Amino acid sequence: MSESSFLFKQFIVRHDRCAMKVGTDGVLLGAWAPVEGVRTALDVGTGTGLIALQLAQRNPLLQVTAVEVDADAASQASENVSASPWADRIRVVCTDFRDFEPAARYDLIVSNPPYFIDALPCPDRQRNAARHAGGLNYDVLFRRSARLLDEGGVVSIVIPSEVERAAEDAAWMQGLYPCRRTRVYTKAGKPARRVLVAYSRRLGPVDEDALYIHQAGGDYSDDYRRLTGDFYLKF
Repeated sequence: MSESSFLFKQFIVRHDRCAMKVGTDGVLLGAWAPVEGVRTALDVGTGTGLIALQLAQRNPLLQVTAVEVDADAASQASENVSASPWADRIRVVCTDFRDFEPAARYDLIVSNPPYFIDALPCPDRQRNAARHAGGLNYDVLFRRSARLLDEGGVVSIVIPSEVERAAEDAAWMQGLYPCRRTRVYTKAGKPARRVLVAYSRRLGPVDEDALYIHQAGGDYSDDYRRLTGDFYLKF
């Protein structure tokens, strides 16, 4: 990765005009979110367009809409999409998610949402908007997603472990319940750093598992390689 771009196996993401650069959280969600049998997906707060590009790579029939409120980030996401093999299947829309009114509902909604809910805002306006909940908090995310999600659809997010309860409470208020959960650990013996969660309208057992990014010796784990191997050039 450079200050201006990140090269993946099948596409390149330029991120010099985006507050949030390419990072592990986005790659994890883009590789983990369910795409089998999915025809339409919505990426909320797309930033660089990374997750939208991953979803399009994983499912050749998928049509993706990527929403981004920041004009600079939306412009760069559009450029990244245009330079990719899937420009005909990804549409970037520069708008506030609270105002987004599509013509049809989606089979899948994904988001790597801002998460520093209780942190002090940082001085950079663009980075602050990208990293702090502000206008896109969990209530807004799930309330709007419940309206835009197809009856049998799924909402998939990646969040820090410490805000899992807040996110789950907001989802429950909108009739969305966890159906799959993967706790992400940097390595064994450390607390879970992130949680990947999928929500649906079905209330039932949750499919739970864990992902360790590194194995004991420090190398990437086999599970992490399997999950992200279609994207990273090398480990």
